[in-house]
Amino acid sequence: MIATLLSQFNMLAVESGGPVLESSGWLLENVWLIPLIPAISFVLIILFGKKAPKEGAEIGMVSIIAVLVLSFLTMTQWMSARDQAVPTTDGEAAVAVLDQAVGGSGEQAAAGDSVDDGAGETAQSFEAAVDAEGGESGQYLPVVRDTDWWSVGALTITVGTMVDGLTVMMLVTVGLVSTLVHLFSLEYVKGDTRFTHYYAFLSLFTSAMLLYVVSSSLLQMLVAWELVGLCSFVLIGHWWEEKANTDASMKAFLTNRVGDIGLLVGVTILIVTLGTSDVLEINRLALNGGTSHLVLLVASCCLMAAVASKSGQFPLHTWLPDAMAGPTPVSALIHAATMVVAGVFLIARLYPVFWEGLSIGTSSINLMAVMGGFTTIMAGALAFVQRDIKKVLAYSTVSQLGYMVMALGVGAWTAGVFHLFTHAFFKACLFLGAGALSHACHHSFDMKAEMGGLRKKMPLTFWTFILGTGALAGVPPLAGFWSKDELLAGAWAGQEQGYPIIFIMGCIIAFLTAAYMTRVIWLVFFGEYRGHDHPHDPPLVMALPLLVLSALAVIAGFFNLPHTGPFKNLPDNIAERFLHYVEPTYFEAFPVVKHSGFITWIALLSIGLGLLAIFTTSMYYKKCVALGVTELPNGLTKRNKLFAAGYKFLENKYYLDHLYTGIIAGGTKGVIARATNWFNSNVLDGIVNGAGRSAVAGGRWTYKNIDQGVVDAVVKGSGTGSSGVGQLLRGIQTGKVQQYGALLFAGVTVLAAVFIVVV
Repeated sequence: MIATLLSQFNMLAVESGGPVLESSGWLLENVWLIPLIPAISFVLIILFGKKAPKEGAEIGMVSIIAVLVLSFLTMTQWMSARDQAVPTTDGEAAVAVLDQAVGGSGEQAAAGDSVDDGAGETAQSFEAAVDAEGGESGQYLPVVRDTDWWSVGALTITVGTMVDGLTVMMLVTVGLVSTLVHLFSLEYVKGDTRFTHYYAFLSLFTSAMLLYVVSSSLLQMLVAWELVGLCSFVLIGHWWEEKANTDASMKAFLTNRVGDIGLLVGVTILIVTLGTSDVLEINRLALNGGTSHLVLLVASCCLMAAVASKSGQFPLHTWLPDAMAGPTPVSALIHAATMVVAGVFLIARLYPVFWEGLSIGTSSINLMAVMGGFTTIMAGALAFVQRDIKKVLAYSTVSQLGYMVMALGVGAWTAGVFHLFTHAFFKACLFLGAGALSHACHHSFDMKAEMGGLRKKMPLTFWTFILGTGALAGVPPLAGFWSKDELLAGAWAGQEQGYPIIFIMGCIIAFLTAAYMTRVIWLVFFGEYRGHDHPHDPPLVMALPLLVLSALAVIAGFFNLPHTGPFKNLPDNIAERFLHYVEPTYFEAFPVVKHSGFITWIALLSIGLGLLAIFTTSMYYKKCVALGVTELPNGLTKRNKLFAAGYKFLENKYYLDHLYTGIIAGGTKGVIARATNWFNSNVLDGIVNGAGRSAVAGGRWTYKNIDQGVVDAVVKGSGTGSSGVGQLLRGIQTGKVQQYGALLFAGVTVLAAVFIVVV
């Protein structure tokens, strides 16, 4: 009903000059082509890649460039339609159009649609939502094109596409990062024994993520979610000859399966209780009393388990650092724009469910905010004790994902999604930069043993890495500063009561991020070179992605410049463009969130914490460089037992891996395995062996008593009888004609006597 309602509402609004204008455009209506192209590429590479001149890489490159072009065109159509839509200034006008839409218009009657009994309540919700925005904003509906997939009783599962600002943002982000990863891989994976296989699954991975972001159905999202996980399993274990790589891929797969149980349960609860799989309808019903708060709370908690596994939140984050076992371009794709942001996207797409279930708008603490805030600090601390540069970036990704989840948990929807957008570029830049460093340093990622002093040997890599690091650390005016500042402001003053505890967590990680990334810069680029090769900047095919991503790390933050405080005089066509195009404004299916705006003292605090971290860390490593070491021999961890214990605690990653593999998995393989073996040996084998012995004994008795005693006796007796009869007949058959004649006469006599007596 909601799809028909919104469609009719939109059409009538356009005809009457009302408040709603649904975006239109060929690509917006046929966005399914975008995930289809890399899916076809996967098939073509598998079938013909080995015979192609570039072993299938050219097929992947052409397809991903086509995806990128179509994504940009889709974004352009959305932005054009969004700008042309005329907002309402009157909530009653919106209600009038809505009443006409649900009151039985000619088009609706022709379609045979029933009228929603809750039309009055829906109309009031529309009016309240429009008026709540001060009469300045209207509704801009997503483009939904779906069809029935299958039905079970009254429940109909749909499949289709949904395009709104969130969708086009993700299309461009995934398309751009994936294109640059494809390009970087041409040189990085060159000569690999499974080069064709690599590009095939790179295409399928991109296709799965694109399908996920355009899906209009919750069940369709679930299918794409699982396909993303499958592709990550294959790519992480690309070099499966080494056991560590297969272990890492299996760990990623199994850990995600744990969280996916929550996804299955949460999706089932929503579909069964709300009676639909349509995402827009689920969001509308969640906001308008379609089910109880308890149902939404349970569904939200189940879905958060899925978010924890896919997006690396505590306590299911342990797979993500180990995923560095895959090729570095894959790490960049997974950690920047695809798999790990799938959980964040799930929250953003189903935000009304979480908004109502976790009471985000009316509380000062909730599961999502706490999980995100704790994860960001926990992972930031672990980044300090890593000597593998990719592991540092991996824990940094976990920390930044915690930032995003934290922002969504405090009601700062745009801030969380904007940080996803900016993070994709500077984190991809850093991962590909790490790949360039490894490519030049004997394929090692060890900062302490194989790097150092690379500032002059690899100047291009150094400057691109510096820009990515600055953006990650929140140095103004780089991209990370704007998104980080916005989410900190949202935590402080975003909703009714604010989230002060979460705000403090955000400030702590602002310090930690700048500190551990400064450590990376000093260990990699300063001091004396500790490796064995002759490092140099990468070739153009690898350098170009670094240049593009570092440029985006500089300018991406300007896409959502604030419109308050010192920036209040910025023109409307410059300020808050990301908010304007990406944040949903269809009030029936998205909550009216409060925007905190730019808060000067929070920005200054954030900058101050970052600069303090950079200064103190630099002072420490400056002394290390002067002594020619990677850490001071008389540091706190050497002089203080408490700090030494803390360092060991971090070095062992809070012993979570020991808990999971040593105790849980070890117990499964130990106690349970031994018990299972005993049961198998003593019970199952006893039953099988007993049945075998009984069968043997029964066979022997049957042979002795039935076969030998009965069957053989009957056979022998019949033989003896036949022999006796034969002997008797042999005595009669003498060969004498006179005897035969006498017998014949006697027989005739007897027969004649019988006839006489009887007749």
